[in-house]
Amino acid sequence: MTATTASSGLAKREKQIVLACAIIVGGMVGMAYAAVPLYDLFCRVTGYGGTTQASSEFSDVVLDRMVTVRFDANTSRDLPWGFRPQQVSTDINIGADGLAFYTAENLSDKPVVGTATYNVTPQKAGVYFAKVECFCFTEQVLMPGESIDMPVSFFVDPAIADDPNMDDVSTITLSYTFFEKANPTTPIPATPVTLSN
Repeated sequence: MTATTASSGLAKREKQIVLACAIIVGGMVGMAYAAVPLYDLFCRVTGYGGTTQASSEFSDVVLDRMVTVRFDANTSRDLPWGFRPQQVSTDINIGADGLAFYTAENLSDKPVVGTATYNVTPQKAGVYFAKVECFCFTEQVLMPGESIDMPVSFFVDPAIADDPNMDDVSTITLSYTFFEKANPTTPIPATPVTLSN
């Protein structure tokens, strides 16, 4: 074996190592970008982390077992809104149609678009808590000083009664946190211009 052949073989091997490292780094970057949507999908399917379910219709089965649903409201520090539930809690039969209202008020002097995240506690109940309609499904636009009432319709899936891990659940807390939407897809209406004399 000549020195040129050995040098050529070494250079080829170094190129293979560099290529393998580049593929590994590229794969890691790709997985990092895919992790958030994949985790979100996992949470929505399994209810992990208290993620609730969305349903296109209400349950047609109502059980005698009741559960207390508590309502919680929070806002990010950067969002100039007042946000609160209109009721502290409600007692509802499992499978029955539930309806609750939250109130949001824009306390600033400019239009603001907000979006809400949500979960339930205990987290294991997330897979059984279904929302049919919710203000959290869309962005909310509030003009300066505007206040709105926002409904959420929901039910607790009767399948909860078949899960022995859920026998100790008598209270479920539905919690929302509103954040200002940095790049809203909802157009903000123009505010009227006031002319002074």
